[in-house]
Amino acid sequence: MTVGGAQHVLLAQAQWFHDKGYPVTAAFFYDKENLGARWNTRYDFSIINLNARRTGANIITNIALLLRGLMRLWHLLRRERFSVVETFTPHSNLLGLPLAWMAGVPVRIGSHHGRIENEPRWLEWLHGRMIDGGAANVLVTVSSRVSRLAIDGEGIKPERVKMIPNGVSIPPQEMFPKNNVTKTRQNLGVAEYAHLLISVGRLTSQKGHGYMLAAFPQVLAHLPKTVLALVGDGPRREELEQQARASKIEAGVRFLGTRDDVYRLLSAADVFVLPSVSEGMPMSLLEAMGMGVPVVASHLEGIADVVENGQHGLLVPPGEVKLLAEAIIRLLENDGLRKRLAQSAQQLVREAYTLDRMCEQYEELFFETYQENPV
Repeated sequence: MTVGGAQHVLLAQAQWFHDKGYPVTAAFFYDKENLGARWNTRYDFSIINLNARRTGANIITNIALLLRGLMRLWHLLRRERFSVVETFTPHSNLLGLPLAWMAGVPVRIGSHHGRIENEPRWLEWLHGRMIDGGAANVLVTVSSRVSRLAIDGEGIKPERVKMIPNGVSIPPQEMFPKNNVTKTRQNLGVAEYAHLLISVGRLTSQKGHGYMLAAFPQVLAHLPKTVLALVGDGPRREELEQQARASKIEAGVRFLGTRDDVYRLLSAADVFVLPSVSEGMPMSLLEAMGMGVPVVASHLEGIADVVENGQHGLLVPPGEVKLLAEAIIRLLENDGLRKRLAQSAQQLVREAYTLDRMCEQYEELFFETYQENPV
């Protein structure tokens, strides 16, 4: 249980299937960020914490907890006799799918949202062998980059891989009236006629926030009242806060941490920035586009699958600080360009990357796989 892209997809998908009348259970190996109580209040379906790890515990304790958590999962699978088990990260694929296979679950779907930071190569190799060995009927990938990672990087047979892009459910614009947007901007200290940049994502090396902070002084030199809001938390927060102080830009940077009101924050932003160095298909990007926020993002395959440069947003090579700053300034200084890109991106997401479209493809895959593997 943590605030991440794979967890976001899991919860949204589980709610969609629950709303259609399917009995749904979401099981997590452990609660990394003390989210269990909040999630159980927010969602209607069953959420189970297997307590298979304890943050800060020694390795012996965590091995014992993992074994106990796997036993709990085994008993859950045997007791409930699920028709479908879907797993959402390489780690949960490795742990959950073999148990589902041994428990006789007919439909076993793994999913792959991109390479995990600092993942050892031997674990990727093992993941590939497990998928090819039949523990999973199908591995779903979220972008062409992740498909290539699975097939070329992990050696998974192409016939076992199916791409289903992520999808999002965008709230109606009426939920964000102008007076509420103004209040949000005021609460963030954004002066009238100033600009608000926003970036949403865990504060990890993969997300490239350091490049955004390195580019921000150049933005401030052109537009001194600009504010940068970083939404999310993670292991690099202290380092990034120090970088902001060292660059003397801390007055213009807001570290907002984990938030439950991301759509409200997006509704108040002028530009969304995603300076990642590696991505599968980022949910935050789809959410920003769907909310009509123009985007500047790294030119990565998982992003370029969605964003056509100059049509739906501006793409820059990852890690190129000067080009990142120039793209942001270009958008902030050109209202017409911002409006054109925002409208095009919003239309694309609302037509091709909706939660309904994603879940309907999963539903079809579940039924097709079940017919091929009946109980």
